[in-house]
Amino acid sequence: MKINITDVMFWMDAIRQSDDKHRTLESFWKGQINSKVWLINYLEKYQQNLPYNILLCGGWNGVLATLLFNSELDITRVTSMDIDSKCESVANIMNKDYEIQGRFQSITSDMVLYNNYDKHNLIINTVCEHMTPTQYNEWLAKLPSNKRIVLQSNDFFDCEEHVNCKQSLKEFEKDCGLVVESSASLSTEKYNRFMIIGHKK
Repeated sequence: MKINITDVMFWMDAIRQSDDKHRTLESFWKGQINSKVWLINYLEKYQQNLPYNILLCGGWNGVLATLLFNSELDITRVTSMDIDSKCESVANIMNKDYEIQGRFQSITSDMVLYNNYDKHNLIINTVCEHMTPTQYNEWLAKLPSNKRIVLQSNDFFDCEEHVNCKQSLKEFEKDCGLVVESSASLSTEKYNRFMIIGHKK
């Protein structure tokens, strides 16, 4: 994947202007980037015959959005949603070029309370390990049945923020509540990341 140099410059602007530079830099840790590129490579194999209007649930600082725009996927728009209000301005700077084009927006919202899932035809949630089973089930219940859904979780139990890790990809598949179209596991230095592509039962 080749990254537009303009995007790299906006990334640098976002880091410089961030109130918490260390936290923003965490977005670029090797495991984070590899997991996102892995997700995109899988999506490119399953490209639909229509442009994607993507919603990122737990979009954090917007790095995944930038990588999506630099991919081979046909993307009309990306909305990056995170419950942490500090992420909104960082993500908008990271994706400033696409925001100017009207193709990107970062919003602050709890995904369980969000009410516009019908607007999107691809919903990505890479933070399933941060959600309790109750939160996850409430979120899943809000999703329309005709949407493609991408989920990621991991087995990194040592992180305090991870309240719903899975022991294996098989366990993640069993608990995800989706009709699984494809699933895979990625080994990183500290943990295994699991991914599922599917739709609601």
